[in-house]
Amino acid sequence: MGDASNGFQLVLTTTDSEALAERLAHELVERGLAACVNVVGPVQSVYRWEGEVVRSEERLLLAKTRVDRFQQVASLIRELHTYDVPEVLAISLADVEPHYLGWLAESLRER
Repeated sequence: MGDASNGFQLVLTTTDSEALAERLAHELVERGLAACVNVVGPVQSVYRWEGEVVRSEERLLLAKTRVDRFQQVASLIRELHTYDVPEVLAISLADVEPHYLGWLAESLRER
């Protein structure tokens, strides 16, 4: 069983354009808010918006970060995003391979 208190999390968001996905990924890493951001897609999303069921093509971003940086990550996503209500979800990383965990810690160390 993993240690849910290791201090790291995966933050997910989606965008409607590759350009915005790349900008968000770059800014998050450049500003030291994420160690790595994977951009996946296109993916198909189905959701309810303004009373209608909508299907759209999006890019999924998976940002590896520290728990204590969630608010900064969320603020940057809201600042740069084109959506009225961008998805910003965090999943605690309970089980992480030790060498990768070390890399995460080093990558997110204060500069």
